Amino acid sequence: MMKPGKRNLITDVDGIRIGNAHDTKVITGVTAIVPDNPAVAAVDVRGGGPGTRETEALNPDCLVERIDAVVLSGGSVFGLEAASGAIIALARQKRGFAVHGLTVPIVPSAILFDLINDGDKDWGDMPPYRDLGIHATENLTHDFPLGNVGAGYGARAGVIKGGLGSASVVTDDGLQVGAIVAANPVGSVLIPGTGYFWAWALEQNGEFGGLGAPKLEEDIPLGLPKESRLAENTTIGVVATNITLTKAEARRISIMAHDGFARAIRPVHTPMDGDSIFTLSTEKKELMGPRPLGIAKIGAMAADCMARAIARAVYNAESLGGMRGYQSEYSKDLQ
Repeated sequence: MMKPGKRNLITDVDGIRIGNAHDTKVITGVTAIVPDNPAVAAVDVRGGGPGTRETEALNPDCLVERIDAVVLSGGSVFGLEAASGAIIALARQKRGFAVHGLTVPIVPSAILFDLINDGDKDWGDMPPYRDLGIHATENLTHDFPLGNVGAGYGARAGVIKGGLGSASVVTDDGLQVGAIVAANPVGSVLIPGTGYFWAWALEQNGEFGGLGAPKLEEDIPLGLPKESRLAENTTIGVVATNITLTKAEARRISIMAHDGFARAIRPVHTPMDGDSIFTLSTEKKELMGPRPLGIAKIGAMAADCMARAIARAVYNAESLGGMRGYQSEYSKDLQ
């Protein structure tokens, strides 16, 4: 039997903690995903406009086997400095790759575009992202809110507020899968003309409003949503599992998890998005049974978690900086 974990967060996966930090003036933020111990990791990038750091090191043919954290950040290219902050914080804790007496933290990262919101981007020569990366990495927890949090703080999803989302699923035999995502897509997470999420069929326990199946009075428009904001986008996320994986297997999970993007966002993986998903294995449990079937099961669970996390990100995001929150916009539908 599968069901959401106790927290219904990525931290239902043993060995994962999350840190978030944001800047209310700039309207941006950072999320750090930090395993208790170095974790096997991989990434799959599907968007046409990615902004990433250290992703090549995650290829199965590269030297690095495990990483110390993943950082998701707003700020477009400026946000890549958040990983530098995480590296500083981890090095202080003597966490990282040991080489010639030095400790070198391995921290891949990805960014989304939130520069054109109502935040003050006049930060001079020192964007806030390095400090935000330090703060997020030094303040880790198993419990955290969703919506206007961390990397999702300044995000937008179409004409409504985007945000940070998370979800999990566990099985009776101890398999754990979770996802965390900063949702800022060019596409829409809602069926056009309604308050219904594209991911409605995957909802668990009313986690994003409990509206049920959409009530459609006419055909769904096939064109690009009119609210789309070209070149101001990207959805980035992390999947984690307690199952021991190789780097190649972790990459297959990332590939399958992108199906969750497709179930929750339309259109997705556009030339303007930088859609990227990392996968972490905390290696707490060995996979039982035929291995290919087990990897397929984890990948399917990851895709469902990611779709739910995207919907939860938008559902929980409150109005901010001229962006209307979902529950404010569709309060009548939720009554």
